[in-house]
Amino acid sequence: MTGLRERKKQATRVALREAALRLAIEHGPANVRVDDIAEAAGVSPRTYNNYFSSREEAIVAAVTADRENRIAAAVAARTPDTRLAEAILDAIAEQYTDPGEQSRDTLLLITTNPGLRTAFLDAPAALEDPLREAIAARIGNPQTARVLAASVAAAVRVALEQWTQPAGNGLVVVSGSLPDLLRQTLEPLVPALDAAETAR
Repeated sequence: MTGLRERKKQATRVALREAALRLAIEHGPANVRVDDIAEAAGVSPRTYNNYFSSREEAIVAAVTADRENRIAAAVAARTPDTRLAEAILDAIAEQYTDPGEQSRDTLLLITTNPGLRTAFLDAPAALEDPLREAIAARIGNPQTARVLAASVAAAVRVALEQWTQPAGNGLVVVSGSLPDLLRQTLEPLVPALDAAETAR
């Protein structure tokens, strides 16, 4: 069970990221300062800096919203007779296509702002640690689990880059089905995931 201190930290993180996104939609990302986000969330700028390193990171966190932990939890929850590769591909495709995750306005905001797009593309790196733990629990080899988790995070980033491809006119165009892109990009890792599972 989560302790009171941890629950308060989580509530603060949620308040900050929601305030960041709301202010960015209302005023435009360039017009939002860290002080504004902190004030809207009822905390000090110093407290804000304990949670996020930039306004872009906070805004994008409202969209990604602990997705990496949900992916790792979904992988861990699959039965042992489910292939590890299948568990990972299904969890990622499901969490990146949750209809509640990305409204058109939010996606437009992120893809039309270079700083937000960069933060959005950097977000999969947070998947590495929780996924490493979930993989290690399945295969029993921490080093291999670390390599596989890093590879999965990198593949997700490649899919997101392709999905939010800048057009020649400076605009970013969302193209293709994200679940399909994610599965295609992760597919080359399936043999390695299968091999690691077989070798345990």
